[in-house]
Amino acid sequence: MMNLLRAFRPLVGDFLSTIIFIAIYEVTNDIIVATGAGIVTGIGQFVWLKSRRHSIELMQYASLALVIVLGTATLLTRDPRFVMVKPSIAGFAIAIVMLKRGWQFRYMPPIVKENASEAFLTVWGYIWSALYFAMAAANLVISQRYDLHVWAAFNATVPTFAPLALFLIQYLTMRAVIHRNIKAKVAAGTFAAPAE
Repeated sequence: MMNLLRAFRPLVGDFLSTIIFIAIYEVTNDIIVATGAGIVTGIGQFVWLKSRRHSIELMQYASLALVIVLGTATLLTRDPRFVMVKPSIAGFAIAIVMLKRGWQFRYMPPIVKENASEAFLTVWGYIWSALYFAMAAANLVISQRYDLHVWAAFNATVPTFAPLALFLIQYLTMRAVIHRNIKAKVAAGTFAAPAE
């Protein structure tokens, strides 16, 4: 269970401003307050990372850019239809970033990197990209064809549960593959336990 929670930590860091936006919007139901909080969180996190000389990854830049650009557009337009389309814009942008070969490597602990092939990890990156493309396309269709209630129901469930389901599938699949690969290395006498 601790490995599962450890795997979530970098993701939370990369999407902190989005998480803050969603949490505040759920509590206040105020798009302006939630957007402002998301922008402030994104900029604050970026400044904090820079001041501590941490490297900033592509996904973090993309997340910050999306929060600022889309958040500012929401604040300026206050247009409900734009707000409904915004998750599609963000989803397509995230999906495009996820097409970068090896984007998932930074999230993987050493035991995964040492016992799973680069091709295996790359395929999972593309699967994640496909999920975000599909969710973005579905949101675009729903935002144009259905009312706010249908859109809200979709966005309250699918963007949360679809990635969570895929994360769990990937986690369980990787555990099985790594377990099999380690077992084969132990049988061949080539396995070296990672240093703690």
